[in-house]
Amino acid sequence: MKFNQSNIKKAKKYLNKNYCIGVPTETVYGLAANAYSNYAVKKIFRLKKRPKSNPLIVHYSNINDLKKDCLINNNFLKLYKKFSPGPLTYVLNLKKNSKISKVVTNKDNSLAVRFPKHKIFKQLLNKLDYPLAAPSANISTRLSSVQASDVNEEFGNSIKYVLDGGKCSIGLESTIIDLTNKPRILRLGGLEVSKIEKILGKKLKININPKKKISPGQSQLHYSPGIPLRMNVIKPKKNEAYILVKKKKISPSNYFYLSKKNNLKEAAKNLYSFLRKIKNEGYKSIAVEKVQNIGIGQSINDRLKRASKF
Repeated sequence: MKFNQSNIKKAKKYLNKNYCIGVPTETVYGLAANAYSNYAVKKIFRLKKRPKSNPLIVHYSNINDLKKDCLINNNFLKLYKKFSPGPLTYVLNLKKNSKISKVVTNKDNSLAVRFPKHKIFKQLLNKLDYPLAAPSANISTRLSSVQASDVNEEFGNSIKYVLDGGKCSIGLESTIIDLTNKPRILRLGGLEVSKIEKILGKKLKININPKKKISPGQSQLHYSPGIPLRMNVIKPKKNEAYILVKKKKISPSNYFYLSKKNNLKEAAKNLYSFLRKIKNEGYKSIAVEKVQNIGIGQSINDRLKRASKF
């Protein structure tokens, strides 16, 4: 990872000219542009081949900047105090005088917002006069990028710059909670739902496949490596890549271990890298052993289920 302040200046220069760039976050890499600019935000949708109906997450450096655009409430303040900056995205009501592009929200009156923890991304946000819309840096329905080379593989010369921040520490997208009304989870992600429930003191409804999408990550087909994927497999087929969480004594060349010691956080961090690697190595299909559906294992299973809709 090569990084210095001149890289931040370069990123700022391109963003100020309404270009899209790749940015590192602790979850996955984002495809970022000025969230106040219709012109810049339209580029995100075009580059990603993303449906206009699928709203974007907007990233802020601090709560004071957020207050210019959104109405905040007690549930937000409780969660913000505990989990931000970090892998939690909040859906809040927009203020009527907000400068956020209507393209970001699909003309809705709510906005998905996050405060990223990644040091480099935070430094960049602190130097800008606007928040950044930054969905995952990948073509729509495909695998998210967890390192700068993934972003280059996805977009090549069609984006001007990728700010390299090394490999993402979490490796799965943020958890999304809707706070516009009664709190509910809209996407499973890098923060466990049980931790959110503990702070709010209530059980949360999980609504990850609604008819109307008010946040990203709710499409049936998503996070796909581009080849068929089967879940809960005990024994793989011949010539099929086999993904396992826990290391076994045998290690054939088609076995890919997400973790050395059955660590679900390590498995989550490695998931997209392994799916991308398997596809690039020429395998025609993927089998995945059963993943424990607890903690972040729920988020892993959510991603695998959507990827299996190929």
